Amino acid sequence: MANYLKRGKPQSERDEDNAEVRQIVEGLLREIEQNGDSALRELSTRFDNWSPETFLLSEQEIEHAISQVSKRDLDDIRFAQEQVRRFAEHQKAALTDIEVETLPGVVLGHRNIPVNSVGCYVPGGKYPMVASAHMSVVTARVAGVKRVIASAPPFEGGPHPAIVAAMHLGGAHEILVLGGTQAVGAMALGTESIKAVDMLVGPGNAFVAEAKRQLYGRVGIDLFAGPTETLVIADDSVDGELCATDLLGQAEHGPTSPAILLTNSEQLAKDTMFEVERLLKILPTAEIARAAWENYGEVIVCDSIDEMVEQADLIASEHVQVMTKDPDYFLEHMSNYGALFLGERTNVSYGDKVIGTNHTLPTRKAGRYTGGLWVGKFIKTHTYQRVLTDEASAMVGEYCSRLCMLEGFVGHAEQANIRVRRFGGKEVAYGTAAP
Repeated sequence: MANYLKRGKPQSERDEDNAEVRQIVEGLLREIEQNGDSALRELSTRFDNWSPETFLLSEQEIEHAISQVSKRDLDDIRFAQEQVRRFAEHQKAALTDIEVETLPGVVLGHRNIPVNSVGCYVPGGKYPMVASAHMSVVTARVAGVKRVIASAPPFEGGPHPAIVAAMHLGGAHEILVLGGTQAVGAMALGTESIKAVDMLVGPGNAFVAEAKRQLYGRVGIDLFAGPTETLVIADDSVDGELCATDLLGQAEHGPTSPAILLTNSEQLAKDTMFEVERLLKILPTAEIARAAWENYGEVIVCDSIDEMVEQADLIASEHVQVMTKDPDYFLEHMSNYGALFLGERTNVSYGDKVIGTNHTLPTRKAGRYTGGLWVGKFIKTHTYQRVLTDEASAMVGEYCSRLCMLEGFVGHAEQANIRVRRFGGKEVAYGTAAP
């Protein structure tokens, strides 16, 4: 039976924190929908002290921002984007249109069609998330999206140069300097100066996540995202310092980020807890990481590998770092997670920044029913049908007629009956089932 050496906040307390955010976001979105650009200007001034003549960057402003980024940083951005692009291209190649004759004269198929327009939000508050531009903008462009608009909040009184560079190099058609709820609201609802998009993607704080939740349906979204989560699965083949480093590396995202150790070694569990405390004394982001660890950190000791798999699937964490003697066992047997990082040579930070897989991943147990952002999220699969012969139409029509009448849909049945009469030469009385 799983033994908790450390527990985080109860779920009931975590849920209470969301109620106030929901109410605030409802009001902000209402302001944007009713007042458009004037609301954006007021909200941007209120929250970011930012009120430019226009939130959309000109070509000259983009070039100026990029000129402030060092050659090394630009090269690193290009390298990361090439990894994301290459993997996304392979993923897209796996999506194929199909057409098949399922019965003589009956052809069915589907086409994979990119979404027309996408708004990509890139967080830029405490941590300017340059990598988020790669994950959303680059992937959308590989998918074939015709219009990609990207937005990030101002940083120290202006556009963040590296974020702007990443957006531009990634292929964004329009770049906004606008943050938070006002950014996603403007992109989804549209204003006098910003044309609405069909889909919103990208991570953000609790207000951005709630805004996306409330806007879902009016636009598509990638997924419902909560605070960053990490689960380290480890056995005695690794040490406490490595486990603690990987836990705190994600806990620094924010004070509500769960970081969980799952192990079958009580000694490793105790060593890791000791190392966490040691590292928190020297980690520059310790103030945030400590709050996350104290309130949301957990340490679970299991009796067996199979129990570890069972617990991991119940947790369904966003990031799962597996450092065991046989990490592939978890690849083969786990089903609920955002992304797996197999073996001690890799880690969540690689996936977050550079290795090529997408870092926008399901949280709050959503890994039970969805994967993360990938090229396929920007592509809609649409079906079509074609009937080639009179015989095929009449034959399918007879079945359809009877099934429609079984449900009481007389009008539906007549759509079939008229074709049975015309193409099959059979007499079917109006409003009755085909014989």
